Amino acid sequence: MQLFVTGTTSPLSGELHIPVSKYHAHRALVLASLSPGRSVIHGLSETRQVVWTIGVLRALGTRIEIVGDSYVVDGGPYTTTEHVLDHGSSSDEGLLNVGSSGTTLYFMTGLASLADKPITLTGMKYFRRRPIKALLTALGEMGVEYESTNDCPPITVQPRRPRGGRVQIAGTLSQWVSGLLLLAPFAERETTIEVVGELNEQPYVELTVSMMRHWGLTVEVSDDWRTFTIPAGQTATPAEYTIPPDIGSAAFGLAAAAIRPSDVLFRGMSTMTAAETDHPEAEFLDLVAAMGLPMAIDPDSGFVRVRHDGIELAPLDIDCQPIPDLLPVLSTLATFARGTSRFRNISHIRLKESDRVNAMLQLNRLGGDLVDSGEELRITGVDSLHGSPMSSFNDHRVLMSLAIAATRAEGRSRLTYPRAYRISYPTFLQEMTRVGLEMDITAPARTEADGSHGSHSIAS
Repeated sequence: MQLFVTGTTSPLSGELHIPVSKYHAHRALVLASLSPGRSVIHGLSETRQVVWTIGVLRALGTRIEIVGDSYVVDGGPYTTTEHVLDHGSSSDEGLLNVGSSGTTLYFMTGLASLADKPITLTGMKYFRRRPIKALLTALGEMGVEYESTNDCPPITVQPRRPRGGRVQIAGTLSQWVSGLLLLAPFAERETTIEVVGELNEQPYVELTVSMMRHWGLTVEVSDDWRTFTIPAGQTATPAEYTIPPDIGSAAFGLAAAAIRPSDVLFRGMSTMTAAETDHPEAEFLDLVAAMGLPMAIDPDSGFVRVRHDGIELAPLDIDCQPIPDLLPVLSTLATFARGTSRFRNISHIRLKESDRVNAMLQLNRLGGDLVDSGEELRITGVDSLHGSPMSSFNDHRVLMSLAIAATRAEGRSRLTYPRAYRISYPTFLQEMTRVGLEMDITAPARTEADGSHGSHSIAS
């Protein structure tokens, strides 16, 4: 099956329902699991990544119940005495299935050492080829005992509280740093984490520290965010928390509304600037505003509304070091801008679910003008696009970004791995078609020789 997108210049109208932030959901659930007592987390996430985190935590003995639109989490020591089988995670086998969630893997590898028996972390077949040597080496320096072949999952972690001490970690991926931070308060002695080189994705680390403090944990941070000092033997305290809307998901709707006349209400989102929210991708709001997208708070609902009869988008010149996950959707927007956009410091973006820089070069198949010079991606806006087959590389952000671009291409485009969006934005297809975009998941046409009469749509 493939995702077929039919290009159109028709205006968008209606409402988009913005889901809650998966970044906050992961951290809130993990921190609540470490807190003896009951935490209440308002806002439910349907993303597969968060579902895998919940399965992992339940297999470690954390009771997580859904009551209305909230998670009720009874945290405490990780014990596997009760029989739990949840999305491939098994308490009896000491097996944690992280699926294809890098966040779950990076956060839970170290925390598995707090369990009451050896724990093995694994994931989907292709995910078991993901090396995490830098994180494993740092965890080893903290005293975590583990076994792994080729520094990839499956990884077996022994039940022994880390000793702490001084550790170093490359700042390539924020999730590596966050994984160490989440474990350090439970070490036997004070831990100092030193980031080697530049810290990429700093807003995500800032979010981790902020939420740790919300759950009563102490983290001292240097002014340059390169050194973290965490006292030993801490106990997290239960908390109540409300998950904010996901700016990363809203970005796709905002991009779609920016490249054609629109009157769209973003239900659930009441912020228009980065300063108004702690979401690590909030800078997107400032960037799309700088490109010329008009946003206003709807007086009746209190949510953001985009309304215009057509605009000319300005190009961008930005450093992608802190916001790597936004490159795909910004590449789509830049393709429709008047002028040349520059995206600098992009090397770490090649280490995501796919090489996202290379993946977005497929906009050239549609008639785009993208040039990858290694450390910089230059995109010159074009007047028109044409439909083309493309690959999503089973990467949710690549799929959604290319799909949005294809909605403005003449003719029909198709994308492989059509359901990749479910990883982070399960209602993407439903929401985009709700406001007037033409997308559907369709089985490939078969020839008369095999008895088919053409293609057919598959319910999403």
